[in-house]
Order: sequence, then structure tokens, then C-alpha cells
Amino acid sequence: MTQQKTTALPAGLIALALGGFGIGLTEFGIVGLLPEIATDFAVSESVAGHLVSGYALSVAVGAIALTAAVSRRERKGVLVGLVVLFIIGNLISAIAPTYAIMLVGRIIAALCHGAFFGVGAVVAADMVPAHRRAGAISLMFAGLTVANVVGIPFGTFVGQQYGWRATFWAITAIGVITLVGIQLLVKRSPAPESKGLLSEIGVLRRPQVLLSAAVSILTFGGLVGAYTYIAFTLVEVTGFGVAAVPWLLLLFGVGTFIGNLIGGRLADRALDRSLLIVIALLAVVLVVFALTAASIWATLVTIFLLGTVGFATAPGLQLRVMRFAGDAPTVASGANIAALNVGNALGAWLGGVTIAAGLGFVSPLWVGAGLAVAALLVLLPASIAAASAEPRDAGPDVSVGANPAREQQPH
Repeated sequence: MTQQKTTALPAGLIALALGGFGIGLTEFGIVGLLPEIATDFAVSESVAGHLVSGYALSVAVGAIALTAAVSRRERKGVLVGLVVLFIIGNLISAIAPTYAIMLVGRIIAALCHGAFFGVGAVVAADMVPAHRRAGAISLMFAGLTVANVVGIPFGTFVGQQYGWRATFWAITAIGVITLVGIQLLVKRSPAPESKGLLSEIGVLRRPQVLLSAAVSILTFGGLVGAYTYIAFTLVEVTGFGVAAVPWLLLLFGVGTFIGNLIGGRLADRALDRSLLIVIALLAVVLVVFALTAASIWATLVTIFLLGTVGFATAPGLQLRVMRFAGDAPTVASGANIAALNVGNALGAWLGGVTIAAGLGFVSPLWVGAGLAVAALLVLLPASIAAASAEPRDAGPDVSVGANPAREQQPH
């Protein structure tokens, strides 16, 4: 592979990071706007939540199917095509006259999500010398974290001030800027050699890979099941005004940034043990949130802890899948992205079911706690089995860091 040698980080990484920021904003920026969207399209809160779950399911499909379809194509051209797909999807959402058309726009935008990060990681790594690849990939993935900390609350604020469509127009503009940046700043980078898709897909049959994916589904199902309807909980149960929601989401976003850093360090030291502890803490935080949701001060603490503890699981979940699929890291990374987003869809759907059943806006928090406990019940025996049978179950080892971006280095 041809590397673009330079002492400074290439400008093309900024374009990739901006794309990550736009995708992060697209995925969760809608959460704080669900009440306004539900009112505008005259649909129930649970139906509006399908705009989140539908997106997540489409990410899961794109992470595997689309990545496989483009795996042997020239990388820059693939990135350009994915960003065009992203722009089209968000443009449809911005102008959608009906709920159904907006759902179509969400699905189109989501298809590029997993493939963008999988392909982008290879391109980012090819921009720098080998000893700086992890830093380059991390910078690209930093866009997602920044979206959680700043972009999502800002998107909610813009939507509340100028209408929810304004947020999608802003995301569309980010997509156009990303497209121009990739065209101008990213050099052609051919796809690396592959053993063959069928050979790599074989790792997905390994018991520990499947168990790790199940833990990812249940853990993020618990987190997103609670988070999807958080705007309704904050307004209808806690009593915050609608204008306060963006700032509360900012608090959650700061928690995700901190949690991701802490989770990475913990996973480096003791992977399964740290995951068991953090997922248990996630269940506890969700239960406490549900019990104290009517308290403004308690909610300020628990929404921060929800972001911190929830995203502290992310590095470990990614690292665990990679650990047992060292001979096919790209496929494993795509499968884990799919698993996380299946979890997002599952959590959002179950939360909507409980709301539709009349159980109130606290019920998604209880759903989240239940899913987190289920994740523990899967991880505990999987961890015990791995400790005694890892050499027989795992593929060749792979050197990866705790940062989720680092698990997607090209091999």
C-alpha cells in the first residue's frame, strides 16, 4: 500500500473526521427533536422512535452487506459514493412531507454509516507511516465523540429554534463540505489484499465471537433504549422545559467523552473483568435514574453517569470481538458495528412498546436496566469459558488498542 509520508497529520484526516461528526450527528441528533417531529407528523412518541430504530437497523445492514460489496474497490471512490449517499438521505429527511418519506431518508443515510468507518479507517491509516496509523484512525473516529459532546446538543438547539428541519439541512451541508474535502484532500488508496470474503466470514461462527456480539447487542440496547426517549422523560417526568433539553444532552455528551477514555484504559488492563463491572454499573445507573427521574438534581447526576458508564463499555466491546477474530479484523469490526446497531434498534423498539402500552416515560429506563442485566448473564459464562478455552476458540491474536478506532487497522 502506498503511504503519504508526512511529519504532520494530513489534512485529509480532517475531512474524514468531519464525516464522522456528520454521521454521529445524524444518528443521535434526532433524539432531542423527537417530540417536535412526532407533533409535526401527527404520530405517537413510539412511532417517532422508529426513526432511531430504523436507522440503527440500516446501519447494521450496511456495516456488513455494503462493506462486503465494496471491499475490493478503490477506497477514495468508495468514500465519495458513501458520502453522496449520506447527503441524499439527509436531504430527503430535511424536505420530507410525510413521516414515511422521512423514514426512507433515515434509512438511506444509515446505509453508509458502518461502511464509511470501515473503509475510512483503511484510508486514514494509509495517509501516515506505520508507527502513526493508530493516531490517524483515532482522529477520524474523534468526529463521533465530538458529535456526542457538542454536535447533538447544538443540533437539538438549532432544531428547537428554527424548526427540526433546520438540523437536517445543517447535516446535509456538513456532508457537502465533507465530500469536497475528500475530493481535494484524500489521495487514491487502493483496497488491500484479502483472503476472500467467504473465508473471513467464517470467523463469525466462532462461539466467543457470537457471544461477544450478543453482549454488544444487549448492552447498547440497554443504553439506547433509555436514551431514545430521554427528551420525553426529561420534559414529562422530571419537569424540565423543552429549551433545557439541549443542555442536558450536552451533559450526557460530556459523559460519553469521559467514559470512552476511561473504558479504554480499563479494557487494556483487564478486558472481561472491566466489562462485567461497567455493565453492572450501567444497570445500576438505569435503575437509579428510573427511581429518581422526578428529581431535577438527581437527574442531572444520573444523565451524566448514563453517558459516562454507557460509553465506557464501547472500547471493551469492540476489543473483545477483535480478540477472537484476529485473522479477519475487518469482518469482525463490521459485525460488531452491526451488533451495536441491532442493539440500538432493539432498545428503541422495546422502549417504544412500553410507552405505547401506557407504562409511562420512565419505562424505557427499566427496559434498559433489564437488557444490561441480560448482557451480564451472557458475558459472565462467556468470560469463564474464554479463560479456560481461549486457545481453542480464538483465531490468531491481533494487536489492538483500547480505542475502538484502533481495532480497524488494515492487515
